[in-house]
Amino acid sequence: MRSGDCAAGDRSHIIGPRAPLFPASNPAAPHVASHPPTMTSPELSIVVPVYDEEDNVGPLYERVVEALSNSVTWELLLVDDGSRDATVPRIEALVAEDHRVRGILHPRNLGQTAALLTGFRSARAPLIATLDGDLQNDPADLPRLLALLEGHDAAVGIRAKRRDSIVRRASSRIANAVRNALTGDDVVDTGCGIKLFRAEAARAIPAFEGMHRFFPTLLRYQGFTVVQVRVSPPPRTAGTSKYGVLNRLFRSLRDLFAVRWMRSRIVREPAVKVVDRGAPADKRERTRYEIGV
Repeated sequence: MRSGDCAAGDRSHIIGPRAPLFPASNPAAPHVASHPPTMTSPELSIVVPVYDEEDNVGPLYERVVEALSNSVTWELLLVDDGSRDATVPRIEALVAEDHRVRGILHPRNLGQTAALLTGFRSARAPLIATLDGDLQNDPADLPRLLALLEGHDAAVGIRAKRRDSIVRRASSRIANAVRNALTGDDVVDTGCGIKLFRAEAARAIPAFEGMHRFFPTLLRYQGFTVVQVRVSPPPRTAGTSKYGVLNRLFRSLRDLFAVRWMRSRIVREPAVKVVDRGAPADKRERTRYEIGV
């Protein structure tokens, strides 16, 4: 997955059953080519951004099937972010083979944050998981995250045995330490791609380029609870990393200062007592985030 410029006005092409995202009159609604739905709403939506991952989308699908065959009902959303190889035809083949797979195609490379947010908006389940498209996350860890989500709004992975080079591991430790010092958070491994969210939490994340690096922190800023879970990343078998140490460093620093600014300016809505004359007598007073009289 390669970072790019996020453009809100770009249209996406959706393959497979579609969840309604926009009112019919909205000119920003994506062009849709969908098959008739053949399944009820799943319990879990798995969002995977992919960019030039032609050799990985098939094995990823097989691992998801194996990991969740005796678990929850699921859908797999493969969000292609402008791939230049055969990734899209392979997504289309999976959609034709299994109604649980849906493809969403960006018209050009918009970046990892944009791809994830596209998937969040398209997801039909009350729970949304994310995986990296390069097989660096093991779907077999998802049942554990599901079990540990109880009482929380999100569960995020911590890679227990990273297989990266010494330079990459050292740079990640330094970056995490600086990030937490400036954001006031304690996230151990923000770069781990396997995460699980309640849908309302995932859709509350602000839509700014680069924010995928700060999802847990941004959720905590808004009052959501996040639990961190150790996972075991498998070795890379195909594809290459879309990030180097230097390009990740400069982008992360820019985004870090943006998040620090958000922390200082965020408005936390207080719980208020609502008096509603039109409600039944036993429900005229209640605590909510809005006032209706």
